[in-house]
Formats: sequence, C-alpha cells, structure tokens
Amino acid sequence: MKIVVLDGRALNPGDLSWQGFEEYGEVVVYDRTSYTDKQEIIERIGNAEAILTNKTPIDEAVLAAVPQLKYIGVVATGYNVVDTEAARKRGIPVTNIPAYGTDAVAQSTFALLLEIANQVGLHNQSVHQGEWQKSIDFTYWKSPLMELRGKTLGLIGFGEIAQAVAKIAHAFNMNVIYWNHRPKESQAEWLRQVSLEELYQQADIISLHVPQTSETEKMINQDAIQQMKDGVILLNTARGGLLDEEAVAKALDEEKIYAAGVDVVSKEPMTEDNPLLKAKNCFITPHIAWAPLETRTRLMGIAVDNFAAFLAGKEKNVVNKRG
Repeated sequence: MKIVVLDGRALNPGDLSWQGFEEYGEVVVYDRTSYTDKQEIIERIGNAEAILTNKTPIDEAVLAAVPQLKYIGVVATGYNVVDTEAARKRGIPVTNIPAYGTDAVAQSTFALLLEIANQVGLHNQSVHQGEWQKSIDFTYWKSPLMELRGKTLGLIGFGEIAQAVAKIAHAFNMNVIYWNHRPKESQAEWLRQVSLEELYQQADIISLHVPQTSETEKMINQDAIQQMKDGVILLNTARGGLLDEEAVAKALDEEKIYAAGVDVVSKEPMTEDNPLLKAKNCFITPHIAWAPLETRTRLMGIAVDNFAAFLAGKEKNVVNKRG
C-alpha cells in the first residue's frame, strides 16, 4: 500500500521517524504541500491509497480526483481541513488524534500566563543588556508584576485540557470557575460551574478551551469583552478564530483587556496585518503548544495505531462513522 504524507514537517522536522508507517507499505513524505493549489494536492496524492495530512485541505474536488483513496489520517485533533461528509459518502474513514497533547497545552497555557504575570523574558533581556549591572539598587522591575494567588480563572470549555489547566490553577491557589456548552458537573469542591455571562463578569483571567465551530467563531467579540472585568487577562491556546481579533486588539490598546496570551491566530502563518501584532501587551507564540518532542512522539504513535486498526478492519478514532 502506498502512503503519502502531505505536510510531514510540522509533526516530524527530523527528530522522529516514519518507520511505524513504513512497516505497512511504501511511504512518500512531503515536508509541505500547498494549502491552496488543489492540483498540487491531487498530484502528490497520486495513486496513494492512504494519506496523512495536518493542515493540507482535502475537499470534495480533491476526493473526486483520487477515487482509489481508502484512508485519510489527520495528524492533529482538529479535522476541519477534511470534508468528512464527502469522504464518508465515498466510504473513506477519516481519523484524528484525540487527547494526545493535554498536558503540553495546559503547560503552554500557564507559560503564557506566567510570562504575563512575571515578565521573565523582559527582565532576562534587561539583565543581558546590562541594566542590572548599572543599577544603583539591588532590584528593579520594568513592568507590573502579579501574584496569581486568589485570582479567579474562568475556563471557557471544560474538556480534558481545561480540566488539566484547572488543576494547575488550583495548585497556584487560584479560584477556578468554568462554563461548558453542555452542563458538565465536576466532583472537585474547589471548582464551580457558572453561566457564560457570570464567567465574563467574575473572571480575572479567561482561558479558551473550546473547538472552533459556527457557534464559537468570534465568540470573544466586542459584546463579550464589554461584559468582562476591566483589566482582564485573556488566554487562547485553542483556535485563533475564537477571537474577533480587531475587537481584542482595540480592547488591549484601550486597556479594557490588560494582556492577552495567544498561541493561535485566525490565519496561520500569521499575516503582517493581523491587528494583534501591534496591540499593547499581547504575547504571541507560533502555535507551539502541541510541539514538545514528547507530545509529538505520542501523536505519531497514535497515528500509527489508527492506521493499523484500519488495516485490521477495526475502526479507531474515526470521526466520520457511517450511520
């Protein structure tokens, strides 16, 4: 069986191996494939019966041009790059990788929050530029510093990642509240479920942990921001489209939002005209919450298991099941 990896570099820039897939057939790996050139996508799939994609889109037109295709493996949790219904109609299972990066994304969420609270990068740079050596005082700080104890963290969404973030927040002696689109009770007495409106009103820090859907797209907009506390901190390690970036940038510049920490933006790679780039006190990382070696190793292992289960006639992590 021929297996084509359309955009392998994100998962494996050279520190992992495709050996797990090579045990099942010929593997052709492309580091990158155009997101917009459908002809290139079709040509690269060629006569392959199985493909792996991360962000390369597989739509109806592509599927129609490769009738021999039997399997699509998305090497990520989100699978909106694939027209899953069109694949289902053709009998092609689409698999994804659920819950592989829970701890890494929770860690990254707090890395952004701690950078905002403690400004480690700013002060490290200051010391290396000689400012401490020239200081007449034994200490100085170049921006306000913040203690997290007693602050209220509001989690929008309460899946596995949000629950991991909640545990870290509890260890920092923070108050934790959450909203989920379907009520989801927690057994922990230190966690409190609230309405979305209550969360906006009560949280000192808001962290997003919901998928991007038609219902959640731009949910953090001008109306939502106006309901929030003055000086709120906003964190987004979920999907960039959850934010109305113009509204968030405006709120940052007006200091309605004290700071934002984002690992994702609405269009990736980030464009030069993204309003968050010039907004005050906005901390941005290039979609790396999922990227530790340990996390990607786990992802690769699940991707191989998904494919092996498909070959054995046992569905595993299929997102477009029949019926």
